[in-house]
Amino acid sequence: MGAWRLCERTKENVIVFYDRTEEKEIKKLFPKQASSLEEALIQFQNTQKSNLSYGKTIYIGSRYIGDIWCYGIHQEKEVDAMLSYCIFEKEFWNRGIATEVVSAFLEEVIRRFALESIGAFTYSFNKASIRVLEKNNFQVQEIFLEDGVESQYFIKKIK
Repeated sequence: MGAWRLCERTKENVIVFYDRTEEKEIKKLFPKQASSLEEALIQFQNTQKSNLSYGKTIYIGSRYIGDIWCYGIHQEKEVDAMLSYCIFEKEFWNRGIATEVVSAFLEEVIRRFALESIGAFTYSFNKASIRVLEKNNFQVQEIFLEDGVESQYFIKKIK
């Protein structure tokens, strides 16, 4: 694919991301932590002051289509960071973009933070997300119920 690029996150991106991820189909696939735009903006401001989170925006041309980030960096002994990503522009789903973006982003964060492993959660019904993780050498570690929804925990060992 190759037409995408990763850019710095801004307050304006947070506003767009929050709004776009309110859409019903996206909400079903992607649980949000922030319950309001104000909370999302506060979380963004906190990430700007911390080394526990690092994220980028995903663009195709001049169009902002999603985000990718790591969080919980170096907070646990077993997992050095957690990965999350969301392409909210549905016309770009199932085109290999998420797989490529995850691969490039992982190279950057592994080098930047000297990570030894990265974890990720996804719902079991989200087959596209599972494929993205598997193509990037994540292995399922656990299948569990969370809020009545079957979910999977994946891990990628670096060293």
